[in-house]
Amino acid sequence: MRLRCAVLDDYQDVALSMADWSSVLDAVDVVPVQKHIADQEAVAEAVGDCEIVVIMRERTPFPASLFARLPRLKLLVTTGMRNASVDLEAAARHGVTVCGTASSSEPPAELTWALILGLARHVVRESTAVRDGGPWQSTVGTDLHGRRLGLLGLGRTGTKVARVGLAFGMDVAAWSRNLTAERAEAEGARLASSKEELLETSDFVSVHLVLSDRTRGLLGAPELRRMRPTAYLVNTSRAAIVDQAALADALRGGWIAGAGVDVFEEEPLGPDHPFRTLPNLLATPHLGYVTRRSYEGYYQQVVEDIRAFLTGEPTRLLNAPKPA
Repeated sequence: MRLRCAVLDDYQDVALSMADWSSVLDAVDVVPVQKHIADQEAVAEAVGDCEIVVIMRERTPFPASLFARLPRLKLLVTTGMRNASVDLEAAARHGVTVCGTASSSEPPAELTWALILGLARHVVRESTAVRDGGPWQSTVGTDLHGRRLGLLGLGRTGTKVARVGLAFGMDVAAWSRNLTAERAEAEGARLASSKEELLETSDFVSVHLVLSDRTRGLLGAPELRRMRPTAYLVNTSRAAIVDQAALADALRGGWIAGAGVDVFEEEPLGPDHPFRTLPNLLATPHLGYVTRRSYEGYYQQVVEDIRAFLTGEPTRLLNAPKPA
């Protein structure tokens, strides 16, 4: 009997072209779904008869209530080796194997700099004016050379962002709970004495932390008020690290000059979400990992995960399913 596999949230309609699926097509019918399905009941209806589901990062959450609606599901493959929107314990209770794929840190680091440069030189506003016949130059840009770049987190992505900042001639400081001075200095950065000092002294603050109980809500209203009114905040990590309502207040109230954001607690954003209209917010629709090399790597490993599962030797396991 042939199995069915739904590939959810294939926004660009590229899932089948980014990898060679031929090694599993003799046993599996693969059905890409381009349109995002927000309602859990609609998700269950769309994939209810599928034994395999592939999800792209956190675009479609899989809580316990959804697993309960999918009795035929046996394999869930998520891109990336960490997905906070999947209830791994519930998957195990329902006998669902969850596998992941490797990911690279270069694409989000590159997008971080696209946001920083876009904010510093008012790229969107000035480009729009050129296209629409608006005023020829209406802003004064912010220099990077000689300014301080404050990094919350100096892991794989933060390290790459730091190196570019140094190349621009910026003073780079970093902070996280477990970061040491030796580790920071090895990357050409200075260890900030505290989170508060980093926020108070940086011209650009960029978030590169993993979302956890310790980092959720790490930047709220008190922290944002510590930043300079001329400073910019950039978040390409996870939305919940920054209190979203507080960020909106900070942008409306001029606590900070602006923000560049690629991650949101609600994705896609609702049509009336305030982040769609704030003039000092440079927002991109979670593009951090959306590059050809990332997609090719993701989907090829998705195929490998499916093939390994079919042979009874699943790879890149994220949970330990209980036997039926």
